[in-house]
Amino acid sequence: MIARALMTDPELLIADEPTSMLDASLRVTVLNLLMRLRERHGMSILFITHDLGQAYYVSDRILVMHYGELVEQGPVETVLANPQHDYTKRLLSDVPRLHGWGVLGMANRDVGLGQR
Repeated sequence: MIARALMTDPELLIADEPTSMLDASLRVTVLNLLMRLRERHGMSILFITHDLGQAYYVSDRILVMHYGELVEQGPVETVLANPQHDYTKRLLSDVPRLHGWGVLGMANRDVGLGQR
């Protein structure tokens, strides 16, 4: 599917829940592949997900939608470090924690997700 999308050398790749039905090891592989493709081809990726851990890993900016309405946006670190909307806070509370640290408490984005 990804190879077919790249045949036209797009400037934007839309990835709608690309890892939702994958096990953890394959999920990491796909996320790392998307990051390499973004860097290698200089393309933007619209990464649609409910998983803020994945959004944090792959995104520079984040837009949070709730019932089709844009409720929050900005640099990923800013939005996730200080969420303003209740829906963003709920999504953030669903991110698994590693030894008591949430996604934002990790030293870098590669912890638990492999190397980018």
